[in-house]
Amino acid sequence: MIDILTDEQKAELVLGIHDKDTEYEDWTEETARTLAQLASIELTEAHWSVIRFLRNHYAQYGTSQHARTLTDALAAKFQIQGGLKYLYTLFPDGPVSQGARIAGVPIPGDSSNDSFGSVS
Repeated sequence: MIDILTDEQKAELVLGIHDKDTEYEDWTEETARTLAQLASIELTEAHWSVIRFLRNHYAQYGTSQHARTLTDALAAKFQIQGGLKYLYTLFPDGPVSQGARIAGVPIPGDSSNDSFGSVS
């Protein structure tokens, strides 16, 4: 028997989104601290500001289908502090992929693109 996927299941496979609400709802600040520590990041108030933004953005808009959309939103929000250059000093492996992972929000499927990688 051939299994037929629904459009929603196909979208989840393509975008790499699995159980997105559980990850968001189960997240705690302690989870963020642990993930940051594993990445050798000591969370400062600047980091928490980005984390809060990412969580609020997800709560308001859901998962960004494209990493560029989330990158643009982050750059606009933190433009005064230095935009993407500033954000990469906080999250060297990428404010979208690393920042979202620590914030407990789904990472856009195309954020594995090398252009969203590390500056180190």
